[in-house]
Amino acid sequence: MILVVGGTGLLGGEICRLLSAKGKAIRALVRSTSDQSKVAQLESLNIEAALGDLKDRFSLEDACRGIDTLISTASATHARQDGDSIQTVDLEGQLNLIDAAKANRVGRFVLISFPETGNEFALQTAKRRVEEQLKVSGLNYTILQPTFFMEVWLSPALGFDAANAKAQIYGSGENKISWISYKDVAKFAVASLDNPEADDTVVELGGPQALSPLEVVKIFEERQGRDFVVQRVPEQALTAQKAAAGDPLTQSFAGLMLYYAKGNVIDMRETLRKFPVQLSSVDDYAQASL
Repeated sequence: MILVVGGTGLLGGEICRLLSAKGKAIRALVRSTSDQSKVAQLESLNIEAALGDLKDRFSLEDACRGIDTLISTASATHARQDGDSIQTVDLEGQLNLIDAAKANRVGRFVLISFPETGNEFALQTAKRRVEEQLKVSGLNYTILQPTFFMEVWLSPALGFDAANAKAQIYGSGENKISWISYKDVAKFAVASLDNPEADDTVVELGGPQALSPLEVVKIFEERQGRDFVVQRVPEQALTAQKAAAGDPLTQSFAGLMLYYAKGNVIDMRETLRKFPVQLSSVDDYAQASL
């Protein structure tokens, strides 16, 4: 049986859907406060819902019983409830999960993280500590490090409002990013379960083409046949925002925006040789958003 932690989230839900389509036995860790419509959606896929919380080690012990494989996508940056923080969820909670997996002799642990960003902030510190603990845990591990999800970073929530032809750009907008679809990350997570190439390895993930944010805007303009209004947030402003942040979460978002501003190009040729996943492009996303 496969345990998915974060199954009511964007990525975790897609992983559950793909696993269900393959006829896998799945258990999803959910909280009593989870969106019940999302829990019902999981149950409609014949997925067992197990009540638990990353902050509650004993509930993790119960959830891990009888589990062969564990996939964790959970983060306090996605859905925050009372007591949730980078410290309690992304660090201590994930460490609790590793301990529970060890105690129950889980065969494989797949962790969703992100690449080294070149600047320090609370979320990155937590991710790196959890990665290092997983590496020395004795568990068979796969650490997936995707770059920016196009469905998140090219959405109104982060200033990219395609419906209204407006785009907020962090930094110069000229540095290239290997944008990736969360659906493709889900495919890699599922593909890693039965692939020896995934054993005890860290895999950086990007999309099929590295594009600067300004090149992304141009693609959307061509698809929609109209010009976008572009607003730039200078890198200096992001640096100041990060320095002035009053809490780890705000600091981390500023750190991620600086990572965006500097760009990150990932060569996927060797990874695609090992994991033959068909990648979606920014143009695919732009066309689908029409």
